[in-house]
Amino acid sequence: MINFESRRPAPLRRLAHKAAEIIPMSWIRPQLLVALDRAVFRLSRGRTTFSALTSGLPIIMLTTIGARTGLRRTLPVLALPDDDHLILIASNYGLPSNPGWYYNLRAEPHVMITWRGSSVEMHARELHGEERQRYVEHGIDAYPWWEPYHRRAAPRQIPVIMLEPLSAAADR
Repeated sequence: MINFESRRPAPLRRLAHKAAEIIPMSWIRPQLLVALDRAVFRLSRGRTTFSALTSGLPIIMLTTIGARTGLRRTLPVLALPDDDHLILIASNYGLPSNPGWYYNLRAEPHVMITWRGSSVEMHARELHGEERQRYVEHGIDAYPWWEPYHRRAAPRQIPVIMLEPLSAAADR
């Protein structure tokens, strides 16, 4: 099993975190970030992404099956580690619609994630009620720039997804 522990970021990466609090990531074209992340992911042979390299954040490569196309889709997503689980907050940079990967997870919750050169199959489960709210608050504590995304996305309620190892999902 992959160890999802985050390391304390170095001073330059802490500066990048602070910049992200001041300069919303939504000002950077998401397509540009995805292209940079994919290129660095390929060059590093699956060990890191551009966003993870510059910020130290836990950026995973999430592979889903397209809800409409049935094709495999792999893209970088910021995760919130929680023991052997990962939390994904489908903020879509605070835009009024959910990201495409959210619909893919709803249609087919069996996913593959790659982080730091290791891949693992996981099961996606959308959180609701108090459990969802707990992870929203935890996410905003960890990544303060998510808070304005929630305000901008209103009235859309941003989905929160838990990725669980297949063994834990089977025990449910």
